[in-house]
Amino acid sequence: MALRREVTTPLLYLFILGDILGAGVYVLVGQVAAESGGAVWLPLVLALLLALLTATSYAELVTKYPRAGGASYYAHRAFGPFAGFLTGFCMLAGGIVSVAALARAFGGEYLAEFVTSPPALVALVFLAALGALNAYGIKDSLRANMVATAIEVSGLLLVVGLGAWVIARGDADLGRLTQVGTSSGGVVAATLSGAVLAYYSFVGFETSVNVAEETKDPRRSYPRALFGALATAGVVYLLVGLVASAAVPTDQLVKSSGPLLEVVRAAGGVPTWIFSAVALVAVANGALLTGIMSSRLAYGMARDGLLPRALTRLLPGRGTPWVAIAVTSGLSLLLALTGEVAQLASTLVLLLLVVFTSVNLAVLVLRREPVDEDHFRAPTAVPVLGIASCLLLFTQIEAGVWLRGGILIAAGLILGLVAARTKRRHQEPAARA
Repeated sequence: MALRREVTTPLLYLFILGDILGAGVYVLVGQVAAESGGAVWLPLVLALLLALLTATSYAELVTKYPRAGGASYYAHRAFGPFAGFLTGFCMLAGGIVSVAALARAFGGEYLAEFVTSPPALVALVFLAALGALNAYGIKDSLRANMVATAIEVSGLLLVVGLGAWVIARGDADLGRLTQVGTSSGGVVAATLSGAVLAYYSFVGFETSVNVAEETKDPRRSYPRALFGALATAGVVYLLVGLVASAAVPTDQLVKSSGPLLEVVRAAGGVPTWIFSAVALVAVANGALLTGIMSSRLAYGMARDGLLPRALTRLLPGRGTPWVAIAVTSGLSLLLALTGEVAQLASTLVLLLLVVFTSVNLAVLVLRREPVDEDHFRAPTAVPVLGIASCLLLFTQIEAGVWLRGGILIAAGLILGLVAARTKRRHQEPAARA
């Protein structure tokens, strides 16, 4: 049974945009301010430019090999089963970590506007509901994403409008927009440090790679949807960063787990519960889309023999990988009970930098492998600069994050060696036959 091709270009655009405009900006603006100072917009712009490099490499590989598995499949094809497993494992671990971070964020200050509930119970109900929607069907999930994305964008435009009102009435401090650096770092170090967290806000394009096999015309649709969504998100994030920094004192942004809610409070006139509801939709939508990616990646890796075959089981009548959905959701629940949002986000960025380095290298290696179909082709300088950007961001990862992420990467290395050896054993008898 094959995955159903039901994703159109508008659905794919909204899929990518919805994931990019998720919890990153709603939750992490304060954390970015803590690293970079008042000029929150600067690391956001830098993160967008760095993300565009790797996104362009993805556009070439997705249109050349439009199938589930994403980065794992590209690395497998370019470097063999060990590299394929390690890349896929880091991406899969990153997706699971991301969903855990979003489940944790869902139970924070935004939800407190309505109800106070134990984090464990919130995470359990939240992840169970999203897993059920994911299993029900890709088309139904993406229809829910269309509604959620419209709400997300409306919420961010509301923040921009309210922030502009604060500026217009003279209650903002425009001087904060040029305050780069903190007591612990200079301008360059602060900008790069902030960009590491801001990078988390732009990596939704990787999620979309794993629904390429369910897209009706991926070679035509993917580049349009990808670059359109990144451009839209970049403009929205720039405006949000400008008004949030100008309207709210930096230390107030830093202390809040719902930083954009502070803009609403500063403006007045809009009930805070309305914006909190919008923010919760954004967090839930980001978790849904990342959950879709994680389950499809697990499905693709299992189909390639890199994970247990049971993960390829599809739900009869729905055509969705229900075993992969159940397993990835369960692991996210475990992580949600043991980590904080900022720590989980930084760990995700570290894992993704490993993946993105592999993808940029794979673009260059797979240029030697022509295909019959026309596809998008990135300028050669782009994947080279993409590799350089990943190496630059690696230097900004904190030691504690390296420790947590390093344990996951080490586990991937060990499991990758086992997977590669197992695959060779299965291939040798077939070759002799």
